[in-house]
Amino acid sequence: MFPIYQLIYSISLGILSIVIFKFVKWLLTPYNWIRDITDIGYNHIHESYKSKNSAVLAINRLKRLRNVGDKLPPPYPNGWLSVAESTSVRAGQAISVDVLGQNFVVFRTESGEVHIFDAYCPHLGANLGVGGIVKGDCIECPFHQWSFRASDGECTNIPYSTSGFVPKSSKLKKWKSCEVNGAIFVWHHAEDDEPWELPVVKEIDSGEWCYYGRNEFLISCHIQEIPENGADVAHLNAVHGPNMLTGSDIRYSRQPWASFGIHSWNAQWSACTEENKQHLATMTLTHSIKLFNKIEVSSMDVNVRQVGPGYVQLFITSSFGRFVILQTVVPVEPLVQRVIHRFYLPKGLALFSKFTIWGESVMFERDMMIWNNKRYIDTPCLLKEDRAIKAFRNWFSQFYSQNSKSFANKLDW
Repeated sequence: MFPIYQLIYSISLGILSIVIFKFVKWLLTPYNWIRDITDIGYNHIHESYKSKNSAVLAINRLKRLRNVGDKLPPPYPNGWLSVAESTSVRAGQAISVDVLGQNFVVFRTESGEVHIFDAYCPHLGANLGVGGIVKGDCIECPFHQWSFRASDGECTNIPYSTSGFVPKSSKLKKWKSCEVNGAIFVWHHAEDDEPWELPVVKEIDSGEWCYYGRNEFLISCHIQEIPENGADVAHLNAVHGPNMLTGSDIRYSRQPWASFGIHSWNAQWSACTEENKQHLATMTLTHSIKLFNKIEVSSMDVNVRQVGPGYVQLFITSSFGRFVILQTVVPVEPLVQRVIHRFYLPKGLALFSKFTIWGESVMFERDMMIWNNKRYIDTPCLLKEDRAIKAFRNWFSQFYSQNSKSFANKLDW
């Protein structure tokens, strides 16, 4: 008779194998943390409704009633802004992207080059991002198969034209674009000025640092308010000082049980004054975890490079090594921003990367709870300790120009 203990042993071994397999799979799969615009900052509303749909309706009503502020800056600043991640556009694929008050078709030729055009065919207005076909170095309209050259947007073929005639007005607008470290950028400038160069993180291109995951958020605020947090050094200890184990809901972040461990922050922000680099700003930040506000058990140094209005590179030096977080911000609507963080770390740090992405996401969601409920104040009441905020606003103003669209332009949003 088969001994019962052997049966138990076999079942236990099978369960253990499944657990180990699932853990290894979780460990090796890039983290993908996504939050919608109604997920963060509205817990006080979700708690009042049994149905999620009812809560979402109440949140949208609250957003309409919210006083967003007076004298808001233009919603779409000038500069390089990320419209998509590289992985979202395969070779031979076209996608539709609606950001910055524009409708784009973003496509990758069969040779791997990315191009960005106005989405609508000049013939009868079909959206090339919805069903458009990439053939060689051209994109073909799904409606009547008009073909447009990737290099300049010229129409090169109308298959049913017996004379071969191509109207001069059939050219699609081509936008300046580039692809850097896993993100696709479009050059958006109201005055059509020439673009600056986007800095490349060489460790990513060389494969020294690997992609370990991302997070993605939709936030209800003006784009300027997100990078302004870098200059607002006083908010760091107020919002991000409480133990991260208390989560992202700032109503409950100062729990007595969590006072054993706090986050201590020290930061400085400054604009770059070098010639031809005025679009850059830097921040140096030191973060440490202290037990009972006395014993330092962990620390890391962060060097932040802000590149224009919507791109940030955060270089972090920790006890596990040096790594980078890349942040992109783009206005989906005038007061709706899509923020994505991509995490690149040295090989062999899979477990540490999970903790890093979780911790950064929790801390960022605390900011979201503020952004989703605040109003923009054009002339804030500042102390001398807040002087970096004024300096930041002066620096950021370079990304608005005479022809920048304003909220007074009656934008569709």
